Amino acid sequence: MNSRFRMLLLCTLGLSASPAAHASLNILACEPEWKALAEELGGDRVQAESATHALQDPHHVEARPSLIIKARDADMVFCTGAELEVGWLPLLLEKSGNRRVQVGDPGHFMAASQVERIEVPQTVDRSQGDVHADGNPHVHLDPRRLLTIAEAFSARLQTLDAEHAEYYRQRLSAFSADWTEAMAGWKTRAESLSGKRAVVYHKNWSYLLDWLRIDTVGDLEPKPGIPPTSGHLAELLQITREQDADFVLIANYQNTRGARWLADHSNIAMLELPFTVGGNEEAEDLQSLYDSIITLLLSGG
Repeated sequence: MNSRFRMLLLCTLGLSASPAAHASLNILACEPEWKALAEELGGDRVQAESATHALQDPHHVEARPSLIIKARDADMVFCTGAELEVGWLPLLLEKSGNRRVQVGDPGHFMAASQVERIEVPQTVDRSQGDVHADGNPHVHLDPRRLLTIAEAFSARLQTLDAEHAEYYRQRLSAFSADWTEAMAGWKTRAESLSGKRAVVYHKNWSYLLDWLRIDTVGDLEPKPGIPPTSGHLAELLQITREQDADFVLIANYQNTRGARWLADHSNIAMLELPFTVGGNEEAEDLQSLYDSIITLLLSGG
């Protein structure tokens, strides 16, 4: 049963809000994936906006006045955390003056804090580049972790809007059933990808590749946050040949120049994947985001 049909069924059974119901929680999501999840789980009871768009690097965002106003009016901020937004979110929260969404308050929800993170460095210093001390923040690309985040986020909604807790529980139940079914389908579709070898651009895809058992053999960045140099690309070319790499993966907000050069010279596919909801025409919601990513990986593998 797909998610749209399931949600329609809930409405028919009277488990969603009445036609007269209106949003009670105003949510500012830092990234499109969390806006999409908030809408899935909150339904008519939430109004969600995203501070960033799908073709924008969430590491580098300006805390502009329009975002400060949105943060000021929010009942909740729903962000990735793990230092992904460290360059702009603290300033945004400070300038907003909104007590509801500050660190430690119920209206402050960080997705990465709800799950175990990978690639947590033992030590951190400037010589390592743009390293996240709390581990890799890109947790939305592991569907197992996303389900855990959904459960924790739904619990927070139930706390903030206790009067409608049953409504949120019903939406979580429907989402969980659909998501679990979808995960099984993705895993079956992607079986042939297990053991493939990828060159990446930044560690955007680490959770996805771990889930699909795709090996990473190189990174276009010499160090995190540093664009590829000609010398580094030459080294990667040798690695792709020695390791028999299958494809180069980049997010569709990243510069393709280095990836295209490496793909052309090593005669492997360059796959420009949607990194979040809205990243291409197919990625309209969370499920279709995963559908699109797996379809593209299969096309290059």
